[in-house]
Amino acid sequence: MKVALIGASGFIGSGLLAELRARGHQVTALVAHPEKLEPADGLEVVASDALDRQRLAAQLAGHDAVISAFSGHAQQDVRGYYMRGVESIIAAVAEAGVPRLLMVGGAGSLEVAPGVQVVDTPEFPEQWKGTALGARDALERLRAEPALDWTMLSPAALIEPGERSGRFRIGGDRLLTDEAGQSRISLQDYAVAMVDELERPAHSRQRFSVAY
Repeated sequence: MKVALIGASGFIGSGLLAELRARGHQVTALVAHPEKLEPADGLEVVASDALDRQRLAAQLAGHDAVISAFSGHAQQDVRGYYMRGVESIIAAVAEAGVPRLLMVGGAGSLEVAPGVQVVDTPEFPEQWKGTALGARDALERLRAEPALDWTMLSPAALIEPGERSGRFRIGGDRLLTDEAGQSRISLQDYAVAMVDELERPAHSRQRFSVAY
């Protein structure tokens, strides 16, 4: 499959890139700093700006799917910058005629009780609130999209480098926790779940989640 990966050099993007390449997909890595990645067989590295809709649409044309690991972590206005990027990506995917958009989501918009999301709990770290609120805004934006075939995958509350086990649970809008009450997933297994969804679509126009 020919896949455009936005944000391929970032934390989650790098995990997705490794999994896509391991499964033999042809990947176009769209990154702000192409010097961070080396072109290789099955990998084209392209300088891109997610906020430049027209340029992005031209770069996305001809792909079978787009995976967005776009992030605003490094920006002062994380939430606003992220949503400007999301709006641009959605418009560019539609303009390019790419049939599917898969987007990295956040755990903050998952529910811990009916009507109570992780980001709204008192213990949620203030430093991550802009990112979490941006991801929640993006989910609401996708749910309002009338025609686009989109999927968002939210990770567990803790995602960090670890083992690629291929063993995890798939959920919906509730935060998944293990027997000890922890919510966690490795970056590698998150990538497995995302690429599984790419290859065998099961959550069209839905958000789903993954955790141990």
